[in-house]
Amino acid sequence: MLVDGDEATVRGLAADSAAPGRWLKVFLPRVTTAHDAPNAAEDIVASWLAPGWTLGTPGFLMTTELRHTPIDVPAGHRVRTWTRGGVIRVALTAPDGALAARGQIAPTGGTAVADQIATSPLHRRKGLGSVVMRTLHHAALERGAHTGVLVGTVEGRALYEALGWRTHAPMVSASFGSP
Repeated sequence: MLVDGDEATVRGLAADSAAPGRWLKVFLPRVTTAHDAPNAAEDIVASWLAPGWTLGTPGFLMTTELRHTPIDVPAGHRVRTWTRGGVIRVALTAPDGALAARGQIAPTGGTAVADQIATSPLHRRKGLGSVVMRTLHHAALERGAHTGVLVGTVEGRALYEALGWRTHAPMVSASFGSP
C-alpha cells in the first residue's frame, strides 16, 4: 500500500511484485476527487503498470470525526452487534429475517477503520446504510476511537459524505495475474 503514490515508486513496486495474486493499493492525494472524474487516478496509474496488471474497483480514502448521532432503526428491522478478534461487526436484518445491511469497524486506539459496509440490493435507499454506520460509530466511540477511516467505493461515497465523512484522496487497486 502506497499512501502517496508516485510514478517511479509504483513502476518499481509493480515490477518487483509481479507475481500471481499480488495486489497494489495506491493513494494519490494530489489527484482530483471530483465527482465528475471518478476514474482520474485509474487513468494515471494504468499508464504506470506493466502488462499483466489489472485495475480493480476505484475507491476514495475518507475520514470523519466519530460522533454519537441518533439511530433510527426502521420498524421490523433488527440490529445485531458482536465483536470477534477486536473487530466490531453489525448485521441489520429485514422484517423477514433476511440480511439487509452489514459492516464492520476495527478500533485501533484513537482511530477506527470501517470496512465491508454493504446493503443488499433489495434494501437500498431505505437509510439502512446510515443505521449500520451510526451503530459502528457508537461502538468505536465506546472503545476510545475518535477518528474513522475507510476506503469508500464510488457508490458508497455518497452515503459517507452524507454522514459527514471527508474525501482525501482517490485509491487505485491493481492485481497481477488472475484477480
